[in-house]
Amino acid sequence: MGEEDEYACVNRAQLKIKDNSGIKKKKKKKASKEKEKVLEQEVKQQMKQQTVQNTRTKAELAFQKMQEKMQKQRIQQKAEMTHKQRVEKFNQHLDSLTEHFDIPKVSWTK
Repeated sequence: MGEEDEYACVNRAQLKIKDNSGIKKKKKKKASKEKEKVLEQEVKQQMKQQTVQNTRTKAELAFQKMQEKMQKQRIQQKAEMTHKQRVEKFNQHLDSLTEHFDIPKVSWTK
């Protein structure tokens, strides 16, 4: 009698084995989550850029404008001459130098 009291709440029906043949599992949509993450990252980057632009002082903005202007000038100067013209100019410069720094011949045979 003591044993029946302990197992009174236990279900005594026969166990059923699950059959997966009739059940179709839903596939998870990873692409949509990845797209959301990419969009969130882009929004964060845009927010960072806006905050950086808003926190710059007048001097920093002027400095950046001058840097861009100087870079454009350098690019234009390099684009004016072709490689062949630069080589010719360099050769003319070397011809105009004195031969004072040339390595002297140290040969006993000649």
